[in-house]
Amino acid sequence: MRADPDLRHLQHTPTGAAYVSQITAQESDRQARAAFRELALRIAPPGARLFDFGAGPGIDARFFAERGFTIDAYDVDPRMAEFFTSHCRNLIQGGRVNLTGGSYRQFLAREAPYAGDCAHLVVANFAPLNLVDDLRELFVKFNALTTARGQVLASVLNPCYLPEMRTRWWWRGAARLWRDGELFLPGPQAPHYRRLLRHLRATSAPHFRLARVFPGLPSSSDGRSGWLQVAKARYMFLLFDKTPCS
Repeated sequence: MRADPDLRHLQHTPTGAAYVSQITAQESDRQARAAFRELALRIAPPGARLFDFGAGPGIDARFFAERGFTIDAYDVDPRMAEFFTSHCRNLIQGGRVNLTGGSYRQFLAREAPYAGDCAHLVVANFAPLNLVDDLRELFVKFNALTTARGQVLASVLNPCYLPEMRTRWWWRGAARLWRDGELFLPGPQAPHYRRLLRHLRATSAPHFRLARVFPGLPSSSDGRSGWLQVAKARYMFLLFDKTPCS
């Protein structure tokens, strides 16, 4: 992740209870989170092992663990990890949730789990992939963390979100976005990337392929929404399947 390991990009970002309050304040964000969870429940086999990447304060980890899943989780921010540990304490003590921290480079370098501890599904809610510089090495890690038929379900910021396409800052970066497939935005809080689907397809290969795109809205759960509805959603939900060669 950008600015790791000194976490300078997180110094001005709310964390813990303040972060939970921020991400649950708007109805649109609550609906997007609920839609992501509903989709994950439809995709993951009952009782499966999930890996929660960019787990933040642990509210998704707790949600899934309370519905019978075993959760392995990672977040780079030690302040988030502190809140996570408190929020999921009983589930951690009961062996349903396991949280690891450390720098992002340490996360990438950790040994792969034994086959029985591999995840059926990696979940990455509320756009943690937008904070990652090099998605290729992250998908290599996801390959090591997942079973032979593992999948990745990721919420990402929509690079072609219609309300933002009406702003000057979007058009100032449009040429770079179309040329490079991604656009880095410094931002007042957390620097992040906006990425086109072609870039996400390329960087997930060869271990994964982009199988489905869902708008980050409650109506996305049927999978039949058109591209206009995708453009109206601030988030996109991307489902990656493992490729046979991996």
